[in-house]
Amino acid sequence: MATGNQTQDRQGLTLIAPPFLYAVLVMAAPLLTIVAYSFLKDGYLTVIREFTLENYRAVWADPIFHKIMLRSLGVAGLVTLVTVALAFPVAYFLSFVVDPRKKSMWLFLITIPFWTSYLIRVFLWKVILGYNGVVNSGLKSLGIIEQPLSFLLYNVNSMVMTLAHAYAPFAILPIYIALEKIDRSLLEAGRDLGESRAMTFWRVTLPLAMPGVVAASLIVFIPTIGDYVTPALIGGGKIPMIANMIQSQMLDQDNRPMGSALAVTAMLIVAAISLIFMAMNRRFLKVRQ
Repeated sequence: MATGNQTQDRQGLTLIAPPFLYAVLVMAAPLLTIVAYSFLKDGYLTVIREFTLENYRAVWADPIFHKIMLRSLGVAGLVTLVTVALAFPVAYFLSFVVDPRKKSMWLFLITIPFWTSYLIRVFLWKVILGYNGVVNSGLKSLGIIEQPLSFLLYNVNSMVMTLAHAYAPFAILPIYIALEKIDRSLLEAGRDLGESRAMTFWRVTLPLAMPGVVAASLIVFIPTIGDYVTPALIGGGKIPMIANMIQSQMLDQDNRPMGSALAVTAMLIVAAISLIFMAMNRRFLKVRQ
């Protein structure tokens, strides 16, 4: 019997080993390289050199880092709030209103934005919101405005709009999956006990859907922090985020140790915020239960 278990264990390890090694090479190796760079005095790993914490001291003492990091967290939080707020009704509609036979078609339509490059979608928003773009041209042709509106582009609002559109499918799908797992008999029981639809949603549907909401929030929040294309194109470079600061250190100034220290510091801050958010969600569910 033990021999059979050992054989199954070996077979399991054989199946797991290739994807595990691939994950280590693709994810862990670059991350460890960035961490190693952050402790160096120069940007070379070929020769073992003296390690230092000076890069991290410089990062935390830099007021520009504080300002850009707070801006990045604020923009990412706003994008997450807008995206999840818009994604939840769509996911609810798909789960509770759409005919089950047509759900696959609707999910297919949601994935259509992925058919084009993210960079192309950002450029399209620049065309839509530009000084001579679609919105301004349409308003002028309708006689609503005489001069193009200059505040549509190169600001935080345009960045939030672009990022919310880009990450909307990532928010819709996990919320939809969570809603699909809800036992419909629980909702019927709530209404049979005299609860209104709004109270049934607040007391039953929302708590049971919170795992999907949390997953959607993290899926949107984390990559938004690391986005540098949208601030550069839609923000016009006037509203840099932490990813733009890292890019500048890595490429423009060729200061890989400082850029790595910025990246590791930002990653730790985002990880801490994500853990706090998940802990607050667990507490929310316990209170609701």
